[in-house]
Amino acid sequence: MLRAFFLVVLILGGFSGRANADAWNTVLSEARGQTVHFNAWGGDDRINAYIAWVGDQVAERYGVTLKHIKVSDTASVVSRVLAEKTAGRNADGTVDLVWINGENFAAMKRNGLLAAPWAESLPNAKYLDVAGKPTVRVDFTVPTDGQESPWGMAQLVFFHDTASLPAPPTSLKALATWIKANPGRFTYPQPPDFVGTTFLKQALATFATDPAVLSQPVDQSDFATTTAPLWAWLEEVHPNLWRQGRAFPANYPAMRQLLGDLEIDIAFAFNPSEASTAIENGELPDTVRSFVLEGGTIGNTHFVAIPYNASSSAGAKVIADFLISPEAQARKQDPRVWGDPTVLAVSALPADARAAFDALPRGVATLSPTELGSTLPEPHPSWMARIESEWQHRFAGGE
Repeated sequence: MLRAFFLVVLILGGFSGRANADAWNTVLSEARGQTVHFNAWGGDDRINAYIAWVGDQVAERYGVTLKHIKVSDTASVVSRVLAEKTAGRNADGTVDLVWINGENFAAMKRNGLLAAPWAESLPNAKYLDVAGKPTVRVDFTVPTDGQESPWGMAQLVFFHDTASLPAPPTSLKALATWIKANPGRFTYPQPPDFVGTTFLKQALATFATDPAVLSQPVDQSDFATTTAPLWAWLEEVHPNLWRQGRAFPANYPAMRQLLGDLEIDIAFAFNPSEASTAIENGELPDTVRSFVLEGGTIGNTHFVAIPYNASSSAGAKVIADFLISPEAQARKQDPRVWGDPTVLAVSALPADARAAFDALPRGVATLSPTELGSTLPEPHPSWMARIESEWQHRFAGGE
């Protein structure tokens, strides 16, 4: 009886495996010859070069053409897909694949702008570190439900030039004291730049009396009371920021440039390898080192999604699958290329793939996992829009 049961399981497993293989072969067949319009942030040359490499690989291997549509604000992509839906353009959409964050994923999900669940069926999804990195299936508290595929991890990390600032402040309260004592030597990217908004969320999570409320939609809490410490901190430091708070860098590469030009003493990025990669590329001096704040820093996973009306959804799936292949993930984690941490469970990979990760240099300014410390969860995406709007009201234009 038991033998018969295992025989049935084995047979069904075989059927399932063959069905999955057949289904993926169909995707590969449909994808060949397609052009995928990949709408992705285009503000960093290293990331752009990596996406170009991906394009070369999928063209050679699968006959798929990747066209990188460089965007500065993903919200504009969401608005375009929504406009197409409103106009009844339910096929042949202009966006095939989009690099997305939690706020925009939630907006697309809420408005029915995402393709039916597909991410779990990608062949390389079996390598995802679901147990060790649960945010590969939860985006800013919102379940992904297979409607977006992870392709990188992120954690807010600060860096400083030890030649001019040997011991940086390691808490926001200490940072405020330091800013007032060193006017003009600190800034942050202007929201709604993603890294600039993440800095605001870091302060919000740090100062919130009850951080648990941040996991709920913003309209279920007292926004004014919860955010009051954030605005108080920003008001305290604002006059002593770079250019007296009358201007802000457009994004984190611009802020990194200010550090490289010795205009500021502290910068930050949403990539633990950022400083090492910048040193490797000659963008920062080799005296720069990374640090994190006491109590942990905001971290998350970033994803790609396929709109419901994509013209080349098969090609988009092929690219998404390649993005989570051990080869592409190892290259992306290399600090000489991008330095973006993998979403894969490296210990569960085949031996040759593990060896590729093991051979990667950590980077002279990259913190170890232990040194990175705790990762703070992202607030519910609705908080992001509210704090961006309030920031614009209070600080845009230096008012």
